[in-house]
Amino acid sequence: MNGLPDFIIIGAMKCATTTLHAQLAHQPGFFLSEPKEPNFFSNDEIYARGMDWYRGLFAGAPPGALCGESSTHYTKLPTYPRTIERMTEHVPGAKLIYVMRHPIDRLVSQYVHEWTQRVISTPIDDALDDHPELIDYSRYAMQLRPFLDTHGRSRVLPVFFDNLGTRPRAELERVCRFLGHAGTPAWRAEDDAQNTSSERMRRSPLRDAVLNFPPARWARRALVPVSVRERVKALWMMKKRPELSAGNVERLEKIFDEDLAEVGRWLGIELNCRNFKQAAAATPPGWAEAGGGPRS
Repeated sequence: MNGLPDFIIIGAMKCATTTLHAQLAHQPGFFLSEPKEPNFFSNDEIYARGMDWYRGLFAGAPPGALCGESSTHYTKLPTYPRTIERMTEHVPGAKLIYVMRHPIDRLVSQYVHEWTQRVISTPIDDALDDHPELIDYSRYAMQLRPFLDTHGRSRVLPVFFDNLGTRPRAELERVCRFLGHAGTPAWRAEDDAQNTSSERMRRSPLRDAVLNFPPARWARRALVPVSVRERVKALWMMKKRPELSAGNVERLEKIFDEDLAEVGRWLGIELNCRNFKQAAAATPPGWAEAGGGPRS
């Protein structure tokens, strides 16, 4: 594609896109961008670098390799409103992969991430109103609709997060078939997502600079008992995964059920918050006929 990606993993955030990116990067015949998330089409300051900069991300690809990148910012409406316009102009032929997780689970995982980055400091129930993007990024129909309109269903592959966990090799094979890869991929267990507890350490530039200074790192490991280090580490950790109030769970289910009903019509299945994981496990998702009926 003239130095442009053949495919893009467009989201959703906190749905194992990093894991999928890493798995594809290790398959023969693939070339994935570094960094994983260039956010070129979404972020104005990065888009300003120009198409030559973007093409440079794929300049090292071997001849014939399938090139791709993975930017979850591309499905973050309304935060990045010009993404669709730019992608339609520059990569209209790219194949797109969109991973969906139970929308409330995804929301909570994003909250944890934003808490560690100090973007959010309020309790999760308060954050729903203070940070509406937590809800918006889990509205999969809203995020997908513009891509279906511009790129067409044949160029968008829906993936369920749960299938990447329960049948990873089969799902990776399905992704590779969609991308036109002739080989048989091998799932690498070492590239699986990290344990969630390791993602709950709150960011602190000063602390990290001090701890990662080589003499300090050596002294800490050589002189400070592990038990003491763990107690100090706990001061920076989110102790447990946050829980939404029953009232907010009910509120979110109403919002997401309306959105999931539309996704379900596209896929030819019944889909809502209560049956999401069971529906994901039942069959790999595929688009229904254009009228929204059951898949053939």
